[in-house]
Amino acid sequence: MVESTHTHPDQETQVKVVVPDEHTMISLLGSGDELLRTLERSFRSDIHVRGNEFTISGTPEETAVVVRLVEELIELAKSGAHVTPDTIERMVHMLRSPGKERPADVLTTNILSNRGKTIRPKTLNQKRYVDIIDQRTVVFGIGPAGTGKTYLAMAKAVKALQDKEVNRIILTRPAVEAGERLGFLPGTLYDKIDPYLRPLYDALHDMLDPDSIPKLMAAGTIEVAPLAYMRGRAQPLHTKVLTPEGFRPIGELSVGDLVVGSDGRPTPVIGVYPQGEKATYRFSSQDGASTLCSEDHLWTVRTRDDARRGKPPRVLTAKEIVESGLRSSHYPKYELPLLSEPVAFPEREVPMDAYAMGLLLGDGCLTGSTTPSFATVDPELAEALDELLPGIRVRHESGPDYVLNRESRTGDVITIANPVTAIMRDLGLCGATSGTKFVPDDYLYNTVEVRLALLQGLLDSDGGPVTQSGRACRVQYGTASPKLRDAVTFLAQSLGGVVYERSRPAKERTPGLARGREVFHRQDAYVLDLRLPEGVQPFRLQRKRDKYEVTGGGRPMRFVDSVEPAGNEECVCIQVAAEDSLYVTEDFLLTHNTLNDSFIILDEAQNTSPEQMKMFLTRLGFGSKIVVTGDVTQVDLPGGQTSGLRTIENILRDIDDIAFCRLTSEDVVRHKLVGQIVDAYGRHDDAEARRGDGDRGRSAPRGGRRQGGGAPKGGDGGAEGPEQRAD
Repeated sequence: MVESTHTHPDQETQVKVVVPDEHTMISLLGSGDELLRTLERSFRSDIHVRGNEFTISGTPEETAVVVRLVEELIELAKSGAHVTPDTIERMVHMLRSPGKERPADVLTTNILSNRGKTIRPKTLNQKRYVDIIDQRTVVFGIGPAGTGKTYLAMAKAVKALQDKEVNRIILTRPAVEAGERLGFLPGTLYDKIDPYLRPLYDALHDMLDPDSIPKLMAAGTIEVAPLAYMRGRAQPLHTKVLTPEGFRPIGELSVGDLVVGSDGRPTPVIGVYPQGEKATYRFSSQDGASTLCSEDHLWTVRTRDDARRGKPPRVLTAKEIVESGLRSSHYPKYELPLLSEPVAFPEREVPMDAYAMGLLLGDGCLTGSTTPSFATVDPELAEALDELLPGIRVRHESGPDYVLNRESRTGDVITIANPVTAIMRDLGLCGATSGTKFVPDDYLYNTVEVRLALLQGLLDSDGGPVTQSGRACRVQYGTASPKLRDAVTFLAQSLGGVVYERSRPAKERTPGLARGREVFHRQDAYVLDLRLPEGVQPFRLQRKRDKYEVTGGGRPMRFVDSVEPAGNEECVCIQVAAEDSLYVTEDFLLTHNTLNDSFIILDEAQNTSPEQMKMFLTRLGFGSKIVVTGDVTQVDLPGGQTSGLRTIENILRDIDDIAFCRLTSEDVVRHKLVGQIVDAYGRHDDAEARRGDGDRGRSAPRGGRRQGGGAPKGGDGGAEGPEQRAD
C-alpha cells in the first residue's frame, strides 16, 4: 500500500509503498535483485528498497507510474505468476500506453493450461487480440514474426474444443515459402508438406497430450493441411444435384442458383470452386444409393453409440470413414442423414388427379385403340376412380374388369374422344404397356401432396404391406417397367424414405396359368421394398391401410456400405447457404463441403492470393470461427502476384462480425533482439521509401519507371514502399 507522500520544494515527489509480506517482497526483487535492477533502468526516478518497503523519488508523473507498477507487481506475485525482466518491461509499456487495462489483469488472463504450463497473453495488444477472437467470428491477426499471432489463436482453438464449443480444429497454411514447389521436393506427399506444417504440429504438442494428438487427427477432430489440399471437397462435374426444377449436373451450377437442402427447401449456392482433375471414389449406401466424390469430401454421419448417448452427428471425410472401418460388431457403422422434410417442389398444373393417375398406371389398360379399362378385385378403387375422373363413368363388366366410359350429354357427337384417352395421348402414355409405362415429369416434380397421392395410387394397385413377426411393416411394390421402378424410387426418396431393389429375371420365373395353359413371362420384374418416415401414409385402400397401421412402417435408415476408387475426373466444389450446409445429390444422398462447428486457423496468410483468400473465407460454416494470421512484410509469392492479406481489409472493413487486430514489434515475445530487428528493418524501409520518392520526383522518366535497384513498386517481394504497408 502507499504509506506516505512528501512534496519537496524542487517539485520532486517521494512515495513509499509497503509490501504486505516478506515472501511477496522476495518475488518482486527477483533472483540477485535482477527485477529491481530492471525497474531502476526503466525509470529516471530513484528507487530504494529497505525491508518490505519501496521508496520512490522523482517527478509526480513518473512517480505515479512507478507506484502503479509496484502495485501491479504485487498483484502478480499474489496470483503466483512468474515475473521476469521482460515482464517488467512489458508492464512499463502498458502503463505508458493509453487505455484502462491493468497489466495484472492482462498478464493473469489464462487461455489454456497443460502439463503445468499456462498460456497467457503477455502484452496489451495480445490481450486485446484474444478478446477479439472471443467476440468476432472472423479475426485477422496481422503483425511481425514472434508476436504470438498463431500460437495464441491455436490456444483459443484448443480451449474451444475442450469446452465443446466446436467439434473440430482445422489448421492450414499455404505451402509456397521461399518459392519452392511441392512437386520438386523428394518423398511422399506427407514428406513434402511436413516442413511447412511443422510449426503447427509443434504448437499442438505444447497444448495437448502428445499421445492424444494422433488419435484426434485420425478421428478428424484435428486436421492439419496445406491450404491447397484443404479446399478439395469435391464432386465430378457430371454429378447430379437436386434443384427445384429437378436434378442438374453440379458443373452447371453458378452462384445464386438454388439447390435443395436437407429440409427439402431451396437454398442458394454461395460459392463454386473448380478443383481440376482429382481422384474420385464411388460412395455407396446399403440401400443401393451412390454418388461420386473426392476422398476428402465431407459427410455427416452418426454411429450407434452417438445415437445412444444423444451425441450430435459428426462430419468426416470419405477417407476418414474408410480408415476407421465401415462396420462395427457386424453392423454398419455410420448412419447417413435423410431428408427431415419431404422435398418442396413448386406446384405444377396436372391434367388428371394424381391418385387416379397412379391407379391407372398400375392396373389400367391404356392402348388408345379401345375404351380405357381398369382391373381390380377391390371395388373401393373403382369407386375412387369414378369420383376422381370428371366426365367418366366407371362401369363394372365382369370379374375384376371395369370400363371407363365417357359420360355422354345431349348434343354430343359420337366422335368426341374419351377424356382419359385424350389425357393419356397428350402425356405420351397411350399404347404404353406394362413394361413401358412411366410417370410424367409434371407429377414427379410437383408438390408433396401430388407426389404422395401418386405414390398411393401406385401402391394401392401394384403394392402392399408386408408384415413379419416381431418387425415393423414394410411396403412392397412390383412392376415390369424400369421407368415405373425408377419413379417409385424417386417418389419414396423425395418423401424422406429409402428403397431397396431386387429383380426377378423372366427366364428364371415359374410360368403362370391362363385358362389352364402355361403363360411364360416375357419381361423381367422389379420388386421394391420401401421404408417411409413416420407420418407418410402409403395407402388409401382401407384393407392395406389397416394392415400397415398395425405395426407402422418403422424408421427409414441409410448406412455407408462402401467407398471404392472410381478413377480421375474434373471436379468442382460448391458451398450452399443452408444452416447445416447439406444439399441433396444423386439418389437423394445428403452431403456437404463447408466447415461447420469448426475453429479454423489460416497461418502465413500473406502467401495467399486474393482468390485463395476468398475461397478460404467463404468456406465458413455455421457455428464456426476463423482466425487468419500473417505478416505483410514477409510475402513469398512469385513476383508480381498480389497478396490476399494485403487487399482483404479494403474489401471487408465494413462487415461488423469481422475484426482486424494489429500487433507490432512491441508485442514480440521472443528474444528482445527480434523486436529490435523488426524496428530496424521498419526504419530502413521507411528511409528507402522516402529516398525513392525523392528520386522519382527529380528524375523519373515518363511512364513512372523506377530508377536504380530494388523491387518495382507494387511487387510483393523484398522491402515495402509506403503504398504497400498494412500498418
